[in-house]
Amino acid sequence: MSSLFFSGDSHDRFHRASNAIGVSPGVMKGLIHLEPGIGVPMRDIANHFGCDASYVTNLVDGLEEKGYAKRQPHPTDRRVRTIVLTPKGATAKAKALAVLHEPPPSFNALNGAEQRALRDLFRKVLAADDSLNPGLSDAADGA
Repeated sequence: MSSLFFSGDSHDRFHRASNAIGVSPGVMKGLIHLEPGIGVPMRDIANHFGCDASYVTNLVDGLEEKGYAKRQPHPTDRRVRTIVLTPKGATAKAKALAVLHEPPPSFNALNGAEQRALRDLFRKVLAADDSLNPGLSDAADGA
């Protein structure tokens, strides 16, 4: 599994997606975590990534620098800052995800029925693990 997801084309794809939107892979990971219209407290991002709050500050600085996100006060707790995806950030996220959702060329070794079966098996694995992002985009339907 690690060879499939962390080397070759899959590894390179993450860097291509980052380059396509002009950010580092870490900043792109932060961008992918955001959803339009939903402010995410910075501490929630740090907890999700299992990292220091100072690292999240650097990620958010990178997102703001590109105009992809902005800091806003929390609606009920003014001590907390939330990160909100901007329209430009939503466009960049969609562009990056389009690159990430392309199946590796090696998947062409499978016929259409095998590709659909593999997609369904991956969905089953994702659904069985609450710690994984359960949301699958329509782009995954092309697997």
